[in-house]
Amino acid sequence: MISVEHLSVEFSARPLFTDACFVVNRRDRIALTGKNGAGKSTMLKIIAGEQRPSGGSVAMQRDVSVGYLPQVMVLSDDTTLIAEAEKAFGHIQELEAKVESLNQEMAGRTDYDSPAYMELVDAFAREHERLEMMGARNRRAEIERTLQGLGFERTDFERPTREFSGGWRMRIELAKLLLARHDVLLLDEPTNHLDIESIRWLEQFLARSSAAVILVSHDRAFINNVTNRTLEISCGQVIDYRVAYDEYVRLRAERREAQLRAYENQQKEIAEIRDFIERFRYKPTKAVQVQSRIKQLEKIVPIEIDETDNASLHLKFPPCQRSGDFPIVCEEVAKSYGSHCVFSDVNLRIRRGEKVAFVGRNGEGKSTLVKCIMGEIPFSGTLTIGHGVEIGYYAQNQAQMLDEERTVFDTIDRVAKGDIRLKIRDILGAFMFGGEASEKKVKVLSGGERSRLAMISLLLEPMNLLILDEPTNHFDMRTKDVLKEAILAFDGTVIIVSHDREFLDGLVTKVYEFGGGKVREHIGGIYDFLRTKDIDTLDALQTLQEAGRVSPAQMGAAPAAGSAATAKSAGKAAEKPAPSEGALSYAEQKELARQRRKMEQAVKDAEQRIEKLEEQIATMEAQLATPEGAADAALFVKYGELKSALSEAEDEWAAAIEAVEAFG
Repeated sequence: MISVEHLSVEFSARPLFTDACFVVNRRDRIALTGKNGAGKSTMLKIIAGEQRPSGGSVAMQRDVSVGYLPQVMVLSDDTTLIAEAEKAFGHIQELEAKVESLNQEMAGRTDYDSPAYMELVDAFAREHERLEMMGARNRRAEIERTLQGLGFERTDFERPTREFSGGWRMRIELAKLLLARHDVLLLDEPTNHLDIESIRWLEQFLARSSAAVILVSHDRAFINNVTNRTLEISCGQVIDYRVAYDEYVRLRAERREAQLRAYENQQKEIAEIRDFIERFRYKPTKAVQVQSRIKQLEKIVPIEIDETDNASLHLKFPPCQRSGDFPIVCEEVAKSYGSHCVFSDVNLRIRRGEKVAFVGRNGEGKSTLVKCIMGEIPFSGTLTIGHGVEIGYYAQNQAQMLDEERTVFDTIDRVAKGDIRLKIRDILGAFMFGGEASEKKVKVLSGGERSRLAMISLLLEPMNLLILDEPTNHFDMRTKDVLKEAILAFDGTVIIVSHDREFLDGLVTKVYEFGGGKVREHIGGIYDFLRTKDIDTLDALQTLQEAGRVSPAQMGAAPAAGSAATAKSAGKAAEKPAPSEGALSYAEQKELARQRRKMEQAVKDAEQRIEKLEEQIATMEAQLATPEGAADAALFVKYGELKSALSEAEDEWAAAIEAVEAFG
């Protein structure tokens, strides 16, 4: 379908990539990978015909239709949502007009036996058949299905597009692209403005689609679920791996290791030949052998090793002061815009040192609650910021707020204050902006480079509460891994608003789900939360909460070992009222007694654990009161872990007590 031949691109005499050759076949699912600034978006623009290469060509088969979704685009605001989506069927509307014109022409003629009339009938039949194959009659249903899959509600269909935020308007463009049924889809960061549910829907859509797909994405789970081939742009070369991303990572490491071994063996052989030549160069008796070795050396073809990008990002959040036990406490917090209630009755307590995720569909209030915490918008209820809390905030549009005419160095120099200004060069070097890169203007930076530059501002002052709103948008895989490691090592509290499952996995221990005007707490990691959603729908969870049949602690708790799991299973058993003992057989009465003893034992186990933890905390508080203990950072970390464990034990005890009371 598409043939890329000897493609080269240069910026200011610096090659971005050279001699790139590959072919895109039908139903190929290609992941285009590489570090930020390697040329991924440039490659998509060239294939889409929006940018000319420095050399080489892109050849396409006749009638191949290409759809391109860029990272940033100019969006129109002159129609309703449904009318804008119908623009995707512009080619069908043109065909409908043509069929109608042919039909009217046939109706106005009477020369039914003439060759010209028969040609007209054939043309009408041919075009009408094309129209039917395109699914013209079902396009309204297809539009609604696609818009709802991407997160829109039916009530949104007649809203003007100007009322939607930039992220939602990008979804409109994505919907139009998918509805147009192109032969090839070029998608540049399609998941940046989607929530988890919409990403899953897009995965399923692309799996069913007959179109070839080339996509750039830093969502590892999305890439693995969609693609079957990987093109890597690395240090100016394009390397084709005909496998999915995870397999590509393994094969790339194996390939380079094999090349390295062969290279080392060849270098050893070359050294031996040169040593022989030097030793016997001036001995007449060895002249023939020396000449033979020289010819042998000239015939050796050097083994090349795939170039690797050895630049590394060293990210470490500075040490922070200790905050209060609960940096964020919300009590009956609510936010409405006119008659529209974003959320209400929000009650949450985030403990010091916790790393939590805010998840949910766009528009459900995640960023709104963040703005309430930051004091940017008014709200009702009580929202308490703990003692000594210093907030570092990374906004979703942070990278777009940079002054494009300033250089990288000037951007940070304006933000830095005090002695930190003496270390600007070191900080920029740690973020791969060393040397000449620090003199680049912001306007020439890629999306990922801008995001890295915006992230630097968080490092300029020590903060003990980080609020990161979609921090991984535009970050490449490696930078995301580095950021994840830095957050794991951070000794403060972190709130992450993100839809990136792989990034959140292993990072957060609690998930707050936003939906239906409510905020629900789920104990456990992101995949624990997703498994819960697969088993019990959000509607079912909401119904149970409103009916009061299951406590929030039971609904949010992951099935952990020990008393919590026992209490949860006992709670399920307690949902049905126990029959009177007179109506039970001896065996049934015995089983009921056994269940009650089991629940009572769960209460005792939780109480013993709480008592033990309280003793350990008291001992540690005595140590922290000494000068030596106060200077021991590891001791503070251990103290925080014990406090978190105590809180979990208290939740387990409360769930076990509730289960016993419900059992009767």
